[in-house]
Amino acid sequence: MSTVLPQTATPSAVPVNRWWQMLLGFVAMMAISSPQYTWTLFLHSLEGKLGASLAQLQVTFSLLIVLQTFCSPVQAWLVDRFGPRLLISIGCALSGLSWVLSSYVTNIWALYFTYGIIGGFGTGIVYVGIIGHMVRWFPDRRGFAAGIAAAGYGAGAIITSFPIANMIPTSGYAHTLFVWGWIQLVVGVIVSQGFRLPEPGWVPASTFAANAARNDRQSQHSFRAREMLRTPVFWVMFIMMSMMATSGLMVVSQVGPFAADFGVKDTLVLGLAALPLSLTLSRATNGLTRPFFGWVSDHIGRENTMFIAFALEAAAILLLLLFAHNAAVFVVLTGLVFFGWGEIFSLFPSTLTDLFGTRYATTNYGFLYIAQGVGSVLGGPVAAYIREATGSWTTVFVIVIVLDVITALLAVTVLRTLRKRWLARSAASSVTAAAGATPA
Repeated sequence: MSTVLPQTATPSAVPVNRWWQMLLGFVAMMAISSPQYTWTLFLHSLEGKLGASLAQLQVTFSLLIVLQTFCSPVQAWLVDRFGPRLLISIGCALSGLSWVLSSYVTNIWALYFTYGIIGGFGTGIVYVGIIGHMVRWFPDRRGFAAGIAAAGYGAGAIITSFPIANMIPTSGYAHTLFVWGWIQLVVGVIVSQGFRLPEPGWVPASTFAANAARNDRQSQHSFRAREMLRTPVFWVMFIMMSMMATSGLMVVSQVGPFAADFGVKDTLVLGLAALPLSLTLSRATNGLTRPFFGWVSDHIGRENTMFIAFALEAAAILLLLLFAHNAAVFVVLTGLVFFGWGEIFSLFPSTLTDLFGTRYATTNYGFLYIAQGVGSVLGGPVAAYIREATGSWTTVFVIVIVLDVITALLAVTVLRTLRKRWLARSAASSVTAAAGATPA
């Protein structure tokens, strides 16, 4: 049964500043970002230590993302049930602990369990919990708020890429994992203590925010996951996010190996090694794109913004394929790739909440977030296998370019049409509910 949110709620003076909640969410996301975004720095050392192939090691990366995403409905339900402070604290602790334990592994199966499974489940709790938390606190700036939260995850590795890259050859990968695991655990758990939920019925004290629930781009009802999963618009979004996740995660997980294959890994650009410089710039653009395109989508619409961003991603990967042998161009283009990709983590959750309401936003996004797990399998071990089978990255790049183009077109054709139909149905349900009937 649909749940009608209070439409007569008045702004209340809650003692929690929502901008402070946004800052805490940003920092907590930063604390758990390194397991995904600096993974590529450990690959060479792990190959030598564990005697594993690239494809075998990339299973670890896929496990990290799969456990982060495929378990997200359960993780999101736990956050809704027990609150963000407790669950996000636990998630940050598990994420840091996964690195600490990984520093002791001596075989690939232990790495799968520590780095992949424990790390994936921990980061998943934090990620879906904070995204759901932000869209509750910012009904008037939903795209921007989801983008800021996701930016913490995208940009967090900016401050860790060079220190980790420098620490691995001097102190060893195991000591690096141990030290940075404890850092992210302590920081994440401390900031999580400040999370608070808004009071029931609370809305921000602004005219625009008070009218947000009546905006024709947003549903006036909150729908449970079982209702959402029966709608075609959800599954179109799931397919689109899976295809876009494949594109970006292929670059995230493989950038180290194909930098080596293109002969630019250790080439100096502005006096710095190309690979860690690329990672640092990419984390900056990956963070910037999320609030930027979220803000744009609040003004020109979600689907129009998706088309622009996804087409940019396709163009950037095409250029990377053509010019990656130049180290300086490689650094710039990898940054552009992430600017065209990272916004999926603000556009999709904000669109989903527009369509299905805020009350169950965390749990609902947990189901959509599984799409990143699909992308991690296709962009990680499957892409590595194609590279090993064909002897080059060309086939992999062409596939992800095609996926990006298809997704951009789906946004302004199929998704736009289905969204309008669903919101029209939601509006009709609102009228029925106001008359005292149960919404369909």
